[in-house]
Amino acid sequence: SALALLVLTAAVASAVAALALLPRAPENRLCTAPNNRTGFLCDDRVTCVPASWVCDRVSNCRNGEDEQEQLCSDLPHSLPGYLVFYCSNPRSWVYADQRCNGMNDCGDCSDESWSSAACPPCGQEWWSCSPVHFEFCSCIPRRLCRDGIQHCLGWSDEFLC
Repeated sequence: SALALLVLTAAVASAVAALALLPRAPENRLCTAPNNRTGFLCDDRVTCVPASWVCDRVSNCRNGEDEQEQLCSDLPHSLPGYLVFYCSNPRSWVYADQRCNGMNDCGDCSDESWSSAACPPCGQEWWSCSPVHFEFCSCIPRRLCRDGIQHCLGWSDEFLC
């Protein structure tokens, strides 16, 4: 019985040592993806994928952790809070990297102009106006200026931009 206890103790100690050698996923997977976007840190602790690539049915992490069932089973509730932005309509949400991207992702511009979105004013690549198209909120891309098509209510994109 002493021999059996010694063998059992050695087996438990060996199992604990083996578990300690396994790579551990970081508890906080928040990272900054390209273009200063909110991201999800892969198990390799190097690869940072944009938030909107998580649970998109495409594995972007080497081990597929961005598509794991535990993460993607009940969107958006199963996602870490830093990956989600809730629109003014509580039933609507977008990925955090879609907030303040100039596009009307919520459908009501709450991801661009709502106080909780806290977006900076239009950047250098954007023109501030009241767009006529639903896809934009309070800025349009400057590439649309002087293209012969009205994108702003007062035609400022064609005459002033």
